[in-house]
Amino acid sequence: MRIESWGFDVGTAADLDQARQRVSERDPDIVISDVVLPDGSGLDLLRGLRADEDGRLILLITAHGSIDQAVEAMKTGARDFLTKPLDYAKLRAILDSATDEVRLRSTIRELEARLDGGAGLGGLIGESERMGEVFGLVKLLASSNASALITGPSGTGKEVVARTIHELSPRSKGPFVAVNAAAIPEGLIESELFGHEKGAFTGASRSRPGCFEQADGGTLFLDEIAEMPIELQPKLLRILEEGAARRLGGSREIRFDVRVMAATNRDPGAAVERGQLREDLYYRLNVFTVNVPALEHRRGDIPLLAQHFVRRFNEKHGTGVRGLGSAARELLLAYPWPGNVRELRNVVERATIVAGSGWIEPSHLPPYLRDARDEGSPRILIPVGTTAAEAEKRLILKTLEHVGNNKAEAARQLELDVKTIRNKLKAYRAE
Repeated sequence: MRIESWGFDVGTAADLDQARQRVSERDPDIVISDVVLPDGSGLDLLRGLRADEDGRLILLITAHGSIDQAVEAMKTGARDFLTKPLDYAKLRAILDSATDEVRLRSTIRELEARLDGGAGLGGLIGESERMGEVFGLVKLLASSNASALITGPSGTGKEVVARTIHELSPRSKGPFVAVNAAAIPEGLIESELFGHEKGAFTGASRSRPGCFEQADGGTLFLDEIAEMPIELQPKLLRILEEGAARRLGGSREIRFDVRVMAATNRDPGAAVERGQLREDLYYRLNVFTVNVPALEHRRGDIPLLAQHFVRRFNEKHGTGVRGLGSAARELLLAYPWPGNVRELRNVVERATIVAGSGWIEPSHLPPYLRDARDEGSPRILIPVGTTAAEAEKRLILKTLEHVGNNKAEAARQLELDVKTIRNKLKAYRAE
C-alpha cells in the first residue's frame, strides 16, 4: 500500500460501521475516508469523530467532488478535501503536514496537562531545576514572617515571587502593596512610603497614608531598593526596626504590622560597595535571599511559560490560539531574552492577538525576534562624524526601547545611575 510505503502504520475499513469500530479500537491520529460509503457518508463519519475535539485529523476523498461538499467538510472539521483521481504528491504533502500538526497537538496536550497538574507554584510557572530551588525557598518563606531580598535581572518575575510568598502565607488575607522605588519621582518617594498630613507641602490638599500604613496586616514589597535615595535609607531602616512611622508634617507615630520584602536587579553586594545601598539596611532586609534566574538559564521552561500565556491571553482577548507552531517555538528557544519572562509575556500576547486562532507562526512574532537568529542583539548605526553627545543619546534611547522603557534595567546595562538616565531624558525632551 502506497501510504504504508511512506512510513505510516495503516488500518483499513470497508464501510462506515467498520470505520467507526476501527477508530475506536486503534485511536488513529489521521483518518482518510471516501465521502461515498456503502452504508453512509464520510461526512457522517467526520461528524461522529468530532475531529477538533479529539485532536484527530480527517481527510475526505471523493470522485464526486463539489464546492458545496468541500465547504461542508471543512466546516465540519476536515483537515483537507481531495478529489479522485488522487494527486499522490499532494496527498503525501498533506499527510506530512498533518503529521506535524498531530505532533504539535500532542505537545500542546502535554503542556496543558502539566499546567493543570501544577507545573509551578502560585503565580510562578516552571519545572527547571533552578525554579525548583526558587519554589523551595518560597515555601519556606511562606511559613515564616522573615524579611527577604529577591534578586535577579529585570523582568524575571521578582514581584510574582513576593506575591506568591504573600498568598501562601498566613498574611494572605491582608493587603499586598508593591512600590517601585525607581519609578517614583525623587521628591515624592518619602511621601509615598511614609504618608503625609494635609498641608505638609505645596499640593498636599489632604492627608494620605503611606505604603506602610496601607500594607498593615499584610506585605509590603519594595522593588528596586538599591535605587532609593541614600538619604532616605536610614529612615526606612528605623521604621523597619521600630514598626512605626510618622507621616510628613505629622506629630504622632503610627504603628503597623507589616512584612517587608525587597528586590533589586543589581548585585546588592556591589550596590553596598558603591554606596547605593546602606550596609545596615542590606543586612536588615537580607534575612533570606531568593535569586530568580534569567530566562536564558531556564530555557526548558519557555514552551510551558508560552502555553501558560496563550491560555491567559485567549481568555483576556477572546482569541482561540492553540499554541506555538514548530517554527515559532524554535525561534523562541533560540532567542536570548534580555527582557526575560516579561518580554516573553509581551511577545506571546502580541502573537496571540495577531494570530487570532490556530497556531502561532513566525509571521505573528515581532520582526526583531524573527531576525534575531541572523542579526544577534539589536544594534544601532552611528556614522563617522556623529558627535559623542548624539551617539550617547542614540545608545540610551535604543537601550530603553530594547528593555521596554525600564529605566532601572537600562541604567544597569549602561552602567549608569537611574538619576542620570532621567536627567538625560529631560534634556532630550527639551531639545
